[in-house]
Amino acid sequence: MNEELHKPDLAIFITYLDGGGVERVLLNLARGFVEQGLSIDLVVAKAEGSFLPLVPPEVRVVDLGAKRLLLSIPALVRYLQQNKPQALLSVMEDINVVALLSRQLARVSTRVVVSVHNTLSQESQRTTQLKKRLAPYLARWFYPWADAVVTVSQGAAQDLLDLGLSSESLKIIYNPVVTPELFQKSLEPLEHPWFKSGSPPVILAVGRLEAQKDFPTLIRAFAQVRQQSPARLMILGEGQDRPALEALVQELGLELDVALPGFVYNPYAYMARAAVFVLSSLFEGLPTVLIEAMAGGASVVSTDCKSGPAEILEQGKYGKLVPVGDIKGIAEAIISTLEEPQETVLLKQRAGDFSLEKAVSQYLQVLEVS
Repeated sequence: MNEELHKPDLAIFITYLDGGGVERVLLNLARGFVEQGLSIDLVVAKAEGSFLPLVPPEVRVVDLGAKRLLLSIPALVRYLQQNKPQALLSVMEDINVVALLSRQLARVSTRVVVSVHNTLSQESQRTTQLKKRLAPYLARWFYPWADAVVTVSQGAAQDLLDLGLSSESLKIIYNPVVTPELFQKSLEPLEHPWFKSGSPPVILAVGRLEAQKDFPTLIRAFAQVRQQSPARLMILGEGQDRPALEALVQELGLELDVALPGFVYNPYAYMARAAVFVLSSLFEGLPTVLIEAMAGGASVVSTDCKSGPAEILEQGKYGKLVPVGDIKGIAEAIISTLEEPQETVLLKQRAGDFSLEKAVSQYLQVLEVS
C-alpha cells in the first residue's frame, strides 16, 4: 500500500478494475471529479484488471495489496485513519459492506456513500454465489450505516425500499455514461471484416459472458432471425460461460455467423456500426451498454427486465422491449428493427440524459465534497 499521506477530497473504493460496466462508470466519474478540481484516490483491494491502464493520470491509485476483498479491511481502516478523505464512495454489495465496516472500525468522520448497480432481490434469486444470495440481508443490516445510498434507476431504488431501507438516505443518480470520449471512440476506424460495406447486418451484444446476461436466449433468437434473413451476431465480452456459449453456437450450426471476440477496449466503434444492439439480460440495475449503444446511434432491442431498460427506453418509445427469456419475441423484435430502424438523432438525444456532467453534479451534492 502507498503510505504517502495526504488528505484527498474523495476516495473511490473497489476490489479491482475488471472490464465491466460498473468499472467503466467509476472511471468516468473519476475523470469528471478531476475536471472539477478535486483530489481523488482510487483505492483498490488489489491493483489488477483490464481497466487499470485507463485510470486518469491525475488519480492516485492506492493498492491495499489484499488477496481477497475481506482481507483488505485492516489496510482500508489504516488508509482511512491516515489519509482521512472527506468522503468515500463504494460500489456493489460486498464492497459497500466492507467500506461501511471499515469506517466504523477506523472511527473517522469520512462521509460514506454506497452505490447499488443491480436490483438486489433479482440478483440474489438468480445466483449460486453465497455473497450475492446474502446481499439483501447485508443491505438491510449495513446500509443504514451509510450517509447516503445511491441507486442507478427508479427500479433499483424501489427494490431497496421493498427490502426495508429508508427513503431518506436513498438517492437516484443515473450512470455517467455519455462522455466526449465516447463519441471520439465511436468514430475510430474498425478493421473487422464483418463491418465492411455490403456485408450482412451485424446484431451486437456486449457484456460479461455469465448467466445474468442470458446470451443463450439471444443466440437461439438469432438462429430464428438467421432463418429469415442474412445477418450476423457478435457478442463482445469475456467470462466463465464462454465454453457453454461456444457449444451452443456449434450445436445450432451458426459458427460462420456468430463471433465471440472477447473483451475489447473500444466497444463504441462496434456499437456505432451495428445494425441492432440487443440487451438480453435477466436483470440489471441500469444497463450502461444500452445507453452507450444509443449514444452511438444504434437501434436497440432489450428485455423488459428489472430494472432500467423500460426507464431508459421510456416504455418502448426509443426501442423495443420484450419479455425476459422470450426467444421468439427477441427474434421478432430484431427482425422488425432491421426493417425499420430507430431515428439516430432521437436515440442520441435520449442518451444525453445520462451525461457525465449531470451525474458528476448530482454525486458532488450527495458526497458533500468541493
